Amino acid sequence: MSTTEPHGIDAAIDGCRPAEIDPIVVDAADLESTAPEYLRDLKSGLSARGYHPATLSVDACFADDCPLAAGEEADRLRGFVRAAAFLGAGRIEVRLDEVANAETVEPTLSALAERARREGVEFVRVDDIPTDGDPTAA
Repeated sequence: MSTTEPHGIDAAIDGCRPAEIDPIVVDAADLESTAPEYLRDLKSGLSARGYHPATLSVDACFADDCPLAAGEEADRLRGFVRAAAFLGAGRIEVRLDEVANAETVEPTLSALAERARREGVEFVRVDDIPTDGDPTAA
């Protein structure tokens, strides 16, 4: 696993030119499915209308301090990371609505961020949940 930045980024950016396509934010709640067939049709339909899914926005909830429930939510979020990559979105924004135990959720969120990075998607947390394990520190 390499921690260095790819060398071709500057060359790719230098060769960029404007495109007549509008970047959009797709709300995960509006997706009927994360199945590849559905996402392929969605991506094609958006492109035909001049849109590109730049960001996938997802609401997450770890309100139950149960490892099984946390695992199910993590699995759901992994599906959305895959969906973001499949759609060609450059980032996934995860909004944490509620967290029962920030200390136990942090490793899960770190693993999701790493998975997103490997998929070529920026993982962005959009929340006020503290990262030091103290849920009262926010």
